[in-house]
Formats: sequence, structure tokens, C-alpha cells
Amino acid sequence: MPKSPTLPTSTDAPSRIAWRALSVLLIGMFMSLLDATIVNVALPSIRTSLNASEATLSWIISGYALAFGLALIPAGRLGDRYGHKWVFVSGLALFTLASLACGLAQGDGQLIVARVAQGLAGGIYLPAVTAYIQLLFTGRARGKAFAIMGAVIGVASALGPLVGGLLIQASAAADGWRLVFFVNLPIGVIALVAAILLLPAGSAGKGTSGGVDTIGLVLLSGGLVAILVPLIEGQDQGWPLWTFLSMAGGVLLIVLFGAWEVAVAKRGKSPLVPPRLFTHPAFTGGVILALVYFAAFVSIFFTISILWQAGLGHTPLESGIVSIPFAIGSIVGASQSGKLAASIGRTVLVIGAGMVAVGLIALWLVLLRVSPANLTNWVLLGPLLVAGTGSGLFIAPNAQFIIATVDRQEAGAASGVIATMQRLGTAIGIAIIGSVFFGTLSIPTTGRPTAGDLATAFTHSAASALGVSAAFAVVAFALVFVLPKRVTPGPPAAPVTTERDASERASREL
Repeated sequence: MPKSPTLPTSTDAPSRIAWRALSVLLIGMFMSLLDATIVNVALPSIRTSLNASEATLSWIISGYALAFGLALIPAGRLGDRYGHKWVFVSGLALFTLASLACGLAQGDGQLIVARVAQGLAGGIYLPAVTAYIQLLFTGRARGKAFAIMGAVIGVASALGPLVGGLLIQASAAADGWRLVFFVNLPIGVIALVAAILLLPAGSAGKGTSGGVDTIGLVLLSGGLVAILVPLIEGQDQGWPLWTFLSMAGGVLLIVLFGAWEVAVAKRGKSPLVPPRLFTHPAFTGGVILALVYFAAFVSIFFTISILWQAGLGHTPLESGIVSIPFAIGSIVGASQSGKLAASIGRTVLVIGAGMVAVGLIALWLVLLRVSPANLTNWVLLGPLLVAGTGSGLFIAPNAQFIIATVDRQEAGAASGVIATMQRLGTAIGIAIIGSVFFGTLSIPTTGRPTAGDLATAFTHSAASALGVSAAFAVVAFALVFVLPKRVTPGPPAAPVTTERDASERASREL
């Protein structure tokens, strides 16, 4: 096997090694982000093919997001200690195998387990992308690398629903939804080979202190699972006593997690979530903002996809086309967000969150006022374009404004917490929205329901679900005002003199 390239020193301008490595990393990132959106249009087909329950559809999204979010911080720490290359390769290999397992699943239980494994794998390898950008690039080149990464995020999110619709439409089989997972196999294999050959090995950051806070991770994971399980399963089972006991137990575990983190920090160890971050009230508000915002906007694709196919009888491709205005708006907004953030500061977030809230309220009103027979993608185009543009304006600069609420030396830990909260917001949002959607779904049970009966029932439920999404968006808009009005540019990147210095600096900055 050819010897892996090594990390360049600070005297090097970004070399072909650096740009080749970036291309490999972004292939992996593209696959994980594509998978996060491509599956939405497949949900109704999965429901029919596997005779899956409503709770299963929520788990397919929530389980992926929850596992993804919980893996981010520990994976970053493991990369700092043992080297980001092999953490990336391991996560990518697991993601590819989990995609195969998803495509081969013969029941809803198998699919849920495979999706959780997929999310866990994505959370393992994604932190290496930003770590390598920190290690391989400095100054303007680093900014360019992050800009390219942002473009990949936008394109992957935009293509997901459309690619999913095309794949399912192209398959005449009832289980054509399997292709949305199988499409990861060639991408994953190519990325794996390229990663082994082209990613610099570097040193393993032996000087970094602390390991993974295993007990903290177990307490946090247990608490979140104990809360999410009843949120997803409760409506389907009629909200028995165990659901309330589970949620109460989950809250208790979260409280114990907080106490444990404080104790770990007092002993001079490395807690999973540094408690000192939450001594800044604005950071606390910003973290809640990240959670609520992602609960608001990610859940709308879940709602619209099920309405469009199961309720209105459209094809998966037509369902994918509906989301294109949001994706286009998101790309346009993101392309301008950096310049606007530099010129008008927090106002860009106010405008972005306000546009998302207005767009989702408009979507809610459309579903309330327009009869199911008259619902078309043209009716939703305006609200989705407004919401998408606002989302693009908000998401790209949002993290740096939240990070600005803490001390500069805490920026790395803060960014990890924010990324985790975004994924958890997705999981919680889908759990709540799915419960509302299916909890309000009332299909006539006498006789065979007509197409009109289905359209009316699903439109009513979608309106209820979108009403909750809009409420989340309004809360997110209100929380934007806790953030600072301006972000002070950070100091120039310190030079990287050795591979060990590079790894240690990335550890501090992540």
C-alpha cells in the first residue's frame, strides 16, 4: 500500500496534498448530508413496503439525528488523541456498511437499527472534516476551504429530495426506496479508497489532555433516549403510564448529567460539555436557539413529504420537486450571509430567522385555507422560497455569533456543543412533529376511504404539524436577540510548526 502523505508545515502554502485531502473529506461530508435529506421522500414508500408504523417513520429521521449528534464530540476527542485519518476512515466504512444494511432491511426494526448505526457513523467521521481544514490551511486559504465546504452543504441538501425522488421513480419495484441507501455504496467505496491513499496521516496529538467522558456520554444518551422514545411511541400506543415515567426518568438523567459534568470539571478532567460555557447567559440562550431552530425547519420536509405522497397521491419525484424552492433559496441566502454578517452584524440573523418564521406561518395558513384539491407545488412555492432564503441567511453565520458569547479560548468546546444541539434539535423536532401529525390524523374507518377522504385527513394533520413548526420558528426568532450585535474578527491563525503543534492547535479550535 502506498505511504500516506504527511501534514505540511507552516512554511507551505496549501499544496496539492491539502486540496486533494479536502476533496476526499467533502465527498464523505456530501454523502452524509445527502442521506439526511434524501430519505424524506422515501418515507411513504417505506411505510407501504414494510408495513411500517407511524413511529417507525419518526425513528428513521430522529434515530439518525440523535446518534449523529451524540457521536460528534467524542469522535472529535478520539481524532485528537489517535489521529483524524483513521477515525475518518473507520466512520466512513461503518457508514457505508450501515447504508447497505438499510437497503437490505426486511422489517422496520432492522431499518431503525441500521439508521441509528448510519447516524453514529456520520457523527464519527464528520468532525475530521473541520479538523483537517484547521490542520491543512491557514489565513485566506482556510476561509476559502470553509466556503467550499459551505457550498457542498448547500448542494447536498438541495439535491437530496430530488435525487431520492428520481431514484424511487426510476425503479418499478415496490421497494424502490432501497436505492436511496444503495446509492451510498459506490460513493462510500470511492471515498474510502481515496481517504486511505490521499489523507495525510499526521501525528495523533499525543500532547492533548483528557479522554472521552464515558459516564457523561452514557448519562446524556440515556436521558435523551428516555425522552425521545415516549415522544415517538407514545401516540401510537395511546400514551400509557410508562411513557410519562420514561420522560420523567429522562429529565432526571439529564440533571444527573449536569451534576456529573460539574464534578468532572472540578477534578480538572475534560467533561463532555464544559459547564463553564453555561456561565454565559447569552451562550445558554444561543444553544436553546440552535435546538429550537433545527426543530422548526428540518421537520417541515417530513410533514410535506408524507402529505404529498400518502395524502395527495403524488409520486416521490413530485414530492422531491416541491422542496426545490426551499433548497434554491437556501443556497442563495447562504451565498450572501457572510457578506451581510460582516456589514450588518446580528441583523442578518434577525432577517433570516424572521423570514423562516414568516415562511412557515404562510405554509401553515395555506394548508388551513386552501382545499386539498387545489394544493399544488405552485401554491407552496412562495412560502418555501421565503423560508429557504431565510434559512440560508441564518444557518451559515449562526454558529459564529453563538460562539462569540463565550471567551475565545472556549470557542472549540462551544462549537462542538452547538453542532450537537443542532442534531438533537432535529431529533426532538421530528419526534414532536411526528406525534402531532399522526396523533391528529383521522381517516374514516367505515368503508374504504376515498382519495378525497385521505387528502382531507392528511392535509388537516399536516396543518397541525406545520403550526407547531411555525411556533418553533417564532420562538427561534425571539431568541436571536440574546446574541451579540457584532462578531469581532479573531486573531490570525497561529503558525503550524510541527505535526504535533498542528494537532494540538486543532484540538483547541474544534
